[in-house]
Amino acid sequence: MNSPIVAFAVYLLFASAANAQYAVRGTVSDEAGRALVGVNIVVKGTTQGTTTDGSGGYQIAYRNPDAVLVFSYVGYRKQEIRPGGKTQLDVVMQEGMEFSEVLVVGTRSMNRTVTETPVAIDVLDLSDLTNHQGQLDVNQLLQYAAPSFNANRQSGADGSDHIDPATLRGLGPDQTLVLINGKRRHQSSNINIFGTRGRGNTGTDLNAIPASAIERIEILRDGASAQYGSDAIAGVVNVVLKSSVNEFTGSVGGGGHSTKFRADKDFDGEEYLLGSNYGVPLGKSGFANFTMEYLSKGRTNRPADPAVYSIYRRQFGDAKLENFAALFNSAAGVSEDAHFYAFGGLNYRHTDAYAWTREPGSDRNVPGIYPGGFDPRITSVITDPSVSAGLRTRLNEWNVDLNNTFGSNRFHYIIDGTLNASLLESSPTRFDAGGFQLAQNTTSINFSRFFNTVMSGLNLAFGIEYRIENYEIFAGEEGSWRNYGVIDTVINGRVENYDILGRPGGSQGFPGFRPDNVLDESRTNVAAYADAELDFSRQFMVGAAARLEDYSDFGRTFNVKVSSRLKLSDALALRASASTGFRAPSLAQIYFNSVFTDFVSGTPVDKLIAKNNSPITRRLGIPALKEETATNLSFGLTLTFLEGLTATVDAYQVDIKDRIVLTGAFEDTDPDIGTELQALNVGAAQFFTNALDTKTTGLDIILTYSIDLAGSPFRISYAGNFNDMDLGKVKTSPKLAGKEDIYFGKREQFFLLASAPPSKMTIALDYGMNRWRSSLRFVRFGKVTLIDWLDTEDVYEARVTTDFSVGYDLTNNISLVFGGVNLLNVYPKDQDTETETGGIFDAVQMGFSGRFYFAKLNFRL
Repeated sequence: MNSPIVAFAVYLLFASAANAQYAVRGTVSDEAGRALVGVNIVVKGTTQGTTTDGSGGYQIAYRNPDAVLVFSYVGYRKQEIRPGGKTQLDVVMQEGMEFSEVLVVGTRSMNRTVTETPVAIDVLDLSDLTNHQGQLDVNQLLQYAAPSFNANRQSGADGSDHIDPATLRGLGPDQTLVLINGKRRHQSSNINIFGTRGRGNTGTDLNAIPASAIERIEILRDGASAQYGSDAIAGVVNVVLKSSVNEFTGSVGGGGHSTKFRADKDFDGEEYLLGSNYGVPLGKSGFANFTMEYLSKGRTNRPADPAVYSIYRRQFGDAKLENFAALFNSAAGVSEDAHFYAFGGLNYRHTDAYAWTREPGSDRNVPGIYPGGFDPRITSVITDPSVSAGLRTRLNEWNVDLNNTFGSNRFHYIIDGTLNASLLESSPTRFDAGGFQLAQNTTSINFSRFFNTVMSGLNLAFGIEYRIENYEIFAGEEGSWRNYGVIDTVINGRVENYDILGRPGGSQGFPGFRPDNVLDESRTNVAAYADAELDFSRQFMVGAAARLEDYSDFGRTFNVKVSSRLKLSDALALRASASTGFRAPSLAQIYFNSVFTDFVSGTPVDKLIAKNNSPITRRLGIPALKEETATNLSFGLTLTFLEGLTATVDAYQVDIKDRIVLTGAFEDTDPDIGTELQALNVGAAQFFTNALDTKTTGLDIILTYSIDLAGSPFRISYAGNFNDMDLGKVKTSPKLAGKEDIYFGKREQFFLLASAPPSKMTIALDYGMNRWRSSLRFVRFGKVTLIDWLDTEDVYEARVTTDFSVGYDLTNNISLVFGGVNLLNVYPKDQDTETETGGIFDAVQMGFSGRFYFAKLNFRL
């Protein structure tokens, strides 16, 4: 019945009222005549823009006869050209670095463009994405723009409801390294515990970086530990900040989800965005660019039908949040060959997420406070400050970059709408539950030099890095964790605990951290690397890198990488790489410990997560955590079939040994661990451990076709990721041999396999004419299978979502974009409520919030 929506979208996509008044096309190349792909072209002072295609070609429409086109590209000087009514304009870019520019991720050579690198790199222009897509945060923008990137909003998963875990190529959230302006970004202090993608992993909070501050995002789809160090097993995401001056840009947006699940309202999950960016010049060629952004999201609720299902959660959906971010990016010359640069900011987020329902007759409820039962709310205050500063200069023909980068993430839990059942009617309904914090400081010095007299060019780079990491857990107030019904009594001369009430203690929804959970742990590591790229000719290059790291807690690791690119013709090039990699166990995986409430088929169970060096782990023979190691292989090709049509195909294989996972729960009836658990008054215990090896194979395909249609640019693109993971044998400690089904059982294995759909494909059609532009996008998410609490398979069949947007330039400086995401209101396949989340869906594929209508007003003054 929704087919008229698609028909109308297709009609608008190709409909036209009048031809653009002026249009110009051409090619952009370097001084050697090589086509440059991905050059940004903007009509100065407007929101109109485009990028060059795979053959360096472009076409753009404009209305003012005196319009100026701005051409910008990494490693080349910006150019401003007035077409003056010409229909053909070819541009030659001159090499040279502006203060605002950074190297393309994956190479340290200033003389290499994105298409000349020997590995797959996606460059996503944020202004283009936000002008065509309805998503308002960075994670969701990338979820629909990059097929190998996956991020789902979680529900009922404690801290993961507040910081969305994201993955690349189906690997762990902490196996992707995030950089800002080429500098290492700190991770979140949150560790994903249960009910969530990336269970047992930490990750980087990309939503702490305001979209309004981002010029582009570069995604390196290849292992890069030998170049960048720990975490870069799946690849690297480099966020490049804006550096514009004398220009005020901003966006005001909003939208909401339509719902078929609620009779009380037609829309929920309302979202509002207010973002602004402005830059001022510093001296002759410096700049200072500032961004402020406010994002508000309302909660959604997709409850199961109580007439059909057991109800474990009356409130099931996305969390409510308010996010405020301020960020700056700057550079200033200190001499002819040196400049100082700095960037950083503060992100503040308040999130409010519902936990599982406590029924009226449960011993976890006090009817005198909540006669009808209650739905506790896990709220959080997350603060994320960061600052990076450095000096770039030249020393005897060498480029030198001295830098220091600091960042931290503090996660503070406040549990509201709850109680401590052991306090009976005297219980408060709000508790400070404590939290955790991660801080990281990285100091580095890097050298690079290009030798143009060695064959067709040789780039050498080397450097050293020193990093300090600190992880803290801080306790909540006493009422958030204490059981006031447990008293000490002397039995046979021994002091033993006795529960006189038979009620659980602590704040329901999330018991607070106890004083014996509190810790303050640090570690350091020193790294040294060397990197070389040699162009034997204009057609053939080889790169090699090596990196040695020494960690204070687990020792040394050495990794290497070789890569190559062979240009067979102007239409065809081959590329390949092979590398080793590693990921150091995070401090959270080593030291996190807590008692929390999990639900098994709706029944609450108190569980202990023991830190890696605890007495329980020692008794069970759990060894100290060691690094994950990896071997990456990739082979790809780039093709230009005809004018405007380009293709890239990249195959990959990632073998990871000793992956760190969170084990299943060993219960207090277990003969090997039961006594210790009973003494702690918890029902089960889990641990972090190196448990198994995995092999991931996959294929990335990207096709783009750009043509001139009725005098205006039309682009159709296809992007697909096909991914398959094989799990090796579960490796237990000798004492737990034979208990593999608990150590890392079938249910946990399926959860790991579901880190990404086995396939994700996107077809996008973009067309612009005169003041109008439109975008139609289809995204297909492959089938996902999970194991529920009844040990049965929950199969989520493949789903296709449809997005459509229309943009209109109200003036040369103001544009309006409106449309819908998931217009046909597609949901994952219904299951029962024995899912991990307690609702009728897990957090898979496109999520479970349904159709989203949006409108955004963008301006450039």
